[in-house]
Formats: sequence, structure tokens, C-alpha cells
Amino acid sequence: MEPIVSIIMGSTSDLPIMEKAAKILNDFKIPFEMNALSAHRTPEKVEEFAKGAAARGIKVIIAAAGMAAHLPGVIAASTPVPVIGVPINSTLDGIDAIFSILQMPPGIPVATVGVNAAQNAGILAVQMLAIENAELTAQVIDYKESLKQKIIDANAKLQEVKFDYKTN
Repeated sequence: MEPIVSIIMGSTSDLPIMEKAAKILNDFKIPFEMNALSAHRTPEKVEEFAKGAAARGIKVIIAAAGMAAHLPGVIAASTPVPVIGVPINSTLDGIDAIFSILQMPPGIPVATVGVNAAQNAGILAVQMLAIENAELTAQVIDYKESLKQKIIDANAKLQEVKFDYKTN
């Protein structure tokens, strides 16, 4: 089994957050790899990874970083593979990381999800892969229907909550 998605994090301290992306990919049976690479501490390794990703069959890269958060952009600069950035809340409530990932120069796009939103990065990666895969598209539709059903079920349970002045 060869990976088609790569999850890259600036540090293994990001793993508790990035496991959410891994769980989504695993649930959709998408082969993926996970690595720690640092744009600042291992820049040569990051460039080598990014330049070789497409040739290795990687279709989407999910890159997480906190603080200066250069990792997603540095990867995007050296690969034709779409990059999804996950800003990590390390300092300043993640605002520093989100701005670092969002403010890419023209020609070097990075799709960016919310702070610590690795689950959404995983879902976005699946949706990107589903563009050319009808079976995966059907799975994404089913997944989104299950989200809708969770809210319907939660609302039904709210009807059982009783307060003296609750009218429904």
C-alpha cells in the first residue's frame, strides 16, 4: 500500500491534533503517511520531501505548524501537489499561525483550515481525492448525511429537556 496523502507536522507535539486528520483518512481507507519535518530546523529535508512528493504518488499534503507556521508555505513553494495548512495553537491563540499560513504570496496557494482543525483538513483532502473517484464521492456524501443526522438526533433529545419556562 502506497500513501496518496502526506500528513506533515513541524513537531511531534502536534500529533494529538493531527491524529484527527489521520482518523478521517483511515476511516475513508485512504493510504497516508505521517512525518515530522521542520521548515526551520530541517529545511533541506522539507525541500527534498516537497520536490519528491508528486513523483512518489502523493496527491494531497496536509501540513501543520504553529507560531511562525512556515511549513505549509515552504512545502507549497516546492511541489505541484495541493497543500492544506493546519495552523496550530501554540501561542497567541493560533492567530500568528493562521496569518502565517493564510498570507501566501501570489502563485503559492495553501488551502487553510481553522486553528487546530485537522479533522477539516482530513475531510478536505478526501474531497479533493473524490473529484476523480465516484465511490469516494458517494462516501463523502454519506459522511455529510451522517453529520446532518447527528444534529437531527441531538435536536430530538433537546425536546426531552424540561425547564419550567421552556416552550418546546
